[in-house]
Amino acid sequence: MSLPPPDHIILFDSLCNLCNGWTRFVLKRDSLRRFTFCRVQSPAGQKLLGDLGLPLDTYETVILLERGNGSYRDFHKSDAALRITARLSGPARHLAVLRYIPRPLRDFAYDVIARNRYRLFGRRDQCLLPNAAERHRFLEEVPEENTDEPV
Repeated sequence: MSLPPPDHIILFDSLCNLCNGWTRFVLKRDSLRRFTFCRVQSPAGQKLLGDLGLPLDTYETVILLERGNGSYRDFHKSDAALRITARLSGPARHLAVLRYIPRPLRDFAYDVIARNRYRLFGRRDQCLLPNAAERHRFLEEVPEENTDEPV
């Protein structure tokens, strides 16, 4: 028996220290366990990027996939970050008020940080893998029996 596909998937660059920090931040505050995380370097991440028509070797944004009506809708850059933040527990969810800043301004700031993230925050030589307690929250492989729809 296969598990149903997750409703909310966060794709992130696991070589990026900032992205890993963001993932840890979300994991800690996602008390309802809404989000499933997917390293873009994993087989599942590569499949999802390919399905979205995105490059498989350069990663400049966090991507949120939300399932509804049998398919996924994708959100990028500040839209993804703020949609994720709005669903967290505690005071962090109030950061979602930043969505009232016009998207071009939000995405400009996002792009500046994204372009400089390795220089500012560092880069890992190897992908950060989840520990045993978190492994069930991470999507690593693409299920064999369902290749038409992500996950």
